[in-house]
Amino acid sequence: MTDGARSATRPGRAPREVATHCPYCALQCGMTLRTDDGGVTVLPRQFPTNRGGLCQKGWTAADLLDHPDRLTTPLLRDAATGELRRASWDAALDRIVSGIRTVQDTAGRDAVAVFGGGGLTNEKAYALGKFARIGLRTRHIDYNGRFCMSSAAAAGMRAFGIDRGLPFPLSDLGRADTLLLVGANPAETMPPLVRWLTEQRQAGGRLIVVDPRVTATARQADLYLQPLPGTDLAVANALLHIALTEGWVDQAYVAGRTTGFEAVRRSVAAWWPARAEQLSGVPVADLEATARALGTGGRVIILTARGAEQHAKGVDTVTAYVNLALALGLPGRDGSGYGCLTGQGNGQGGREHGQKADQLPGYRRIDDPAAREHVAGVWGVPADELPGPGVPAYQLLDSLGTPDGPRALLVFGSNPVVSAPRAARIERRLRDLDLLVVADLLLSETAALADVVLPTAQWAEEDGTMTNLEGRVLRRRALRPPPPGVRTDLAIISALAERLTVDDAATRFPADPAAVFAELRRASAGGAADYAGISWDRIDTADGVHWPCPSEDGPDTPRLFADRFATPDGRARFHPVDHRPAAEEVCATYPLHFTTGRVLAQYQSGTQTRRVAALRRAAPEAFVELHPDLAARLGIDDGDQVLVTSRRGELRAPARLSAGIRPDTVFAPFHWAGAARANSVTNDAVDPISGMPEFKICAVRVEKA
Repeated sequence: MTDGARSATRPGRAPREVATHCPYCALQCGMTLRTDDGGVTVLPRQFPTNRGGLCQKGWTAADLLDHPDRLTTPLLRDAATGELRRASWDAALDRIVSGIRTVQDTAGRDAVAVFGGGGLTNEKAYALGKFARIGLRTRHIDYNGRFCMSSAAAAGMRAFGIDRGLPFPLSDLGRADTLLLVGANPAETMPPLVRWLTEQRQAGGRLIVVDPRVTATARQADLYLQPLPGTDLAVANALLHIALTEGWVDQAYVAGRTTGFEAVRRSVAAWWPARAEQLSGVPVADLEATARALGTGGRVIILTARGAEQHAKGVDTVTAYVNLALALGLPGRDGSGYGCLTGQGNGQGGREHGQKADQLPGYRRIDDPAAREHVAGVWGVPADELPGPGVPAYQLLDSLGTPDGPRALLVFGSNPVVSAPRAARIERRLRDLDLLVVADLLLSETAALADVVLPTAQWAEEDGTMTNLEGRVLRRRALRPPPPGVRTDLAIISALAERLTVDDAATRFPADPAAVFAELRRASAGGAADYAGISWDRIDTADGVHWPCPSEDGPDTPRLFADRFATPDGRARFHPVDHRPAAEEVCATYPLHFTTGRVLAQYQSGTQTRRVAALRRAAPEAFVELHPDLAARLGIDDGDQVLVTSRRGELRAPARLSAGIRPDTVFAPFHWAGAARANSVTNDAVDPISGMPEFKICAVRVEKA
């Protein structure tokens, strides 16, 4: 293999090449796939987000295409032995349909639920939401993106009237005079983005990072703030307090483009810097230096990510940083603004087209009568036949198998046994179901519990679209067809609809992604996320198309908010928010704070990356990160097995000592299952607005195992 290329072998394939995108994070780096002599080679591709760069996950993405663990036939659980056995597609689909009918006949339509994923293409997310609502006629559908972007999305909607992770091109980061990253570690989560950070600093810009750990990103910062987990909101309010005191608020912008500032001004008056320092541990001098850089810089960007958002007050925390950005007059100004770093590959598009509990395609609310009429018209059903809103992901998962909850669950593109908070409880809920169906390319920990497992196509075996963190709609192109015995998710949905005797199932639920996207465009027309003017051909002639794009002949929208916000009066909304403690505070029994995150070589629940040899060598096992002073106090040496225990469960992994973490906090990555499952420990308290669980802080004790 030549340097800068990666191959996976598969005999008997003719040479072919396609331009596509990485299957992992929302940066959606451009890459080229090439088959030659039976192998699949990954080549870098010049694209605006990655400019020819790929991380180790991208370079090794093709390694899974012919992995020996790949599922290539349906599996059915044998009632006599309890084992999963190979089965035909007819047998598997018949078992699913008979199970759905039995459950719905005895317990009602809402007794069947659907759980999707933020890695599904726009076409699959759209089809899944449509299938739940007019195929199964259930209100119970949500997806794992609820655990990713929901708090930032809710804050964006209430402030700006629209939710798009970055309302400006990614390249703006390289031009910022001051860039504030809150709870973000792109050096490990999306490494090609770091090129923009490097460019920003080389141009004389200042990078400020807020994080409880000295991460690879924090080590590049000009100024680093290390707050106690769960205190980011207090830090934001203190920064706005300083900006007000020093006269850095853009009064003309506030008066001309916003509403509600007076209530926020009064609320942050109580957040003097010394109070924030006492609560968060961030020195007053660092708060003042940060506020000065934000308030006196030319082009200023504030970005949040999961570290600030995955809390039971995540919406209010993001809102506090939006308030700060609005007070400084940043959103809509060239080279400035507020944004959030979307996580999953289609974390943006996956929440726009109907697989969220409360949404219809185009980012329409399902309880809006006009939205229901429009989408029902596209789907060819009466509006009053559409179900109402469902419940957020954790509430849905926690209700499974209970007397009032769903008795059957269909899972596409998710692994909640590893990724859900209080994971042992969710695992028990899944075991209590009458029917669990999982469609996946590998036997994930969730699939291993299923009654029926359906093998699905991989990213290089299907066409479709993805929407990256900038709202840029991209084309995923198939290099080759799926292996014999494997079907796409769209083909699975179509086959289930046909067996459920949905009228005109083949036309209502086509397996052709181009046909699905054509319908998605009509369904999204006029919505906040309007794709009506985006065609596959138009994407192919450019480096993607940014929504909203209502007309094929009109422009797309790489920048939002230049003239107005997406609110009825065109003004952004301030909302006063106040710090409140974590849902669970430390005590004598559980005296330490626990937080979670990612590592460079692994991704999400690890179903894919833990099976790639190169990534496994780079990050072979989980760990528990402790400060050396804490480790000495507990009698723990580097590499010792330690036990982390919360009120919900425990995890066991080797200790990794680091002076880069607070002495009152311990950290573990969430990519592993079994005894090292970090989400056995995490708190299932949720944000009352977004339904986001409190992944990023809970109380634990640590001891040598």
